[in-house]
Amino acid sequence: MEQLVDEGKIRYIGVSNFCLEQLVEACRVTRKYPIVSNQVRYNLADRTIEDGLLQYCQANGITVIAYSPLERELSRLIDCDPRGLLPRISQETGRTIAQIAINWCLCKDGVVAIPKGNTVAHVLENCAASGWRLSDEHISLLNSEIAFYRRGRLDTMIRKLIPGNLVPFAKRCIGMLPRDLRRRFLS
Repeated sequence: MEQLVDEGKIRYIGVSNFCLEQLVEACRVTRKYPIVSNQVRYNLADRTIEDGLLQYCQANGITVIAYSPLERELSRLIDCDPRGLLPRISQETGRTIAQIAINWCLCKDGVVAIPKGNTVAHVLENCAASGWRLSDEHISLLNSEIAFYRRGRLDTMIRKLIPGNLVPFAKRCIGMLPRDLRRRFLS
């Protein structure tokens, strides 16, 4: 990667889906140019990176590029909101639930978000999640009231072992479960 920077083929070195151990090792072996970003899954419901990776990135000036800031579907975030906090904050701020979820990511030091946008309207809604900031009170409520999870090594290993052709069937079956159970499986 450093050779590619030297050759002018890339400007910066970034990584994707590196866990803390991988990122520490990658930073150790890059000598000429620092790693400037790690693109990882991060949102209100999936806070796996808060077990050390986020803190390491913040302490070392490595930007976290949060993919799936709206989960895979907005309904999955809503499933993690048993008390209806997201609609309440949406009403109080005049912002959409998607904008609140994206802004929550943006309020974290050193975090940027890359939400998916299928339509022009989606892209415009996503863009409107920036240029303002949730209040400290709203951030605190979201941090404490949204039912989030943190994946462990076993979760990650099992997900890698599931054959791709079984994933759609498993998702349909899980989608039929009650909300509390569905949230645990779909995250």
